Amino acid sequence: MIKVGFIDYYLDEWHANNYPKMLKDASEGKYEVCYAYGKIDSPIGGMTNAAWAEKYGVELLSSMEEVIEKSDVLVVLSPDNPEMHEELCDLPLQSGKLCYVDKTFAPDKAAAERIFANAKAHGTKCYSSSALRFSAELNEIDTESICKIYSEGPGTYEIYSIHQIEPIVRLMNARAKRVMFTGDEKHPAMVIEFADGRLAQMYQGDGLGFQITTVDEKNRGKKYPIQSDFFGLFIKGMVRFFETGEIPVPAENTIDVIAIREAGLKAMKTPFEWVEI
Repeated sequence: MIKVGFIDYYLDEWHANNYPKMLKDASEGKYEVCYAYGKIDSPIGGMTNAAWAEKYGVELLSSMEEVIEKSDVLVVLSPDNPEMHEELCDLPLQSGKLCYVDKTFAPDKAAAERIFANAKAHGTKCYSSSALRFSAELNEIDTESICKIYSEGPGTYEIYSIHQIEPIVRLMNARAKRVMFTGDEKHPAMVIEFADGRLAQMYQGDGLGFQITTVDEKNRGKKYPIQSDFFGLFIKGMVRFFETGEIPVPAENTIDVIAIREAGLKAMKTPFEWVEI
């Protein structure tokens, strides 16, 4: 059995609640979450860290150092609080042990670059990703023919925009140049212009499912509703990383995703004006 260690801001959140079973199932029992550390108890009325540990059968430890020492591989969580990642990643990324860092990787580009620099300086292999990047539908898309992308999905910009930006960056395979916010607080919408002149538009709204529409040079559009088990595929990708040490998402991609998200947050304050990345 390979012992997985969780490091989180607080442990009672959707990812920490579901990853243990997902990892165990995806690895046919080879990978098991054995240890966990939470900096604080849930501030939003959830279970305490101790109650979480008892419910999920995980040994709660009092420090990150203990989790790092006892675990074979590491997962840094805090999915809804990316501002905590630099602190929570500091020691794990000095350990040399394989480490997955949950979405959203960092609150801004500068922090993302510092986190990866820490990992590189200590020879620690790590990566981060939205689960949507692993959607089976993305593998069906001819990326060479893409002239424009329309993307839609649910949720708030701060927490859920990563799930649209990440697939867009993967499919465009180019550096983003600037963004323009065209929506409002309840209905976030953004245009992303890439360095080669191509555009991607994304829209968020309650009740929307994730969907990508690509348009080619002849203005032919094709819709790709995301219906595959992207979380299952994402977890299998994490297990594969732990097995092989092969990083599935380049650090440069993740930094670009965070830079776009950061520029989008700035653009929300000045709608219909371009914000350079």
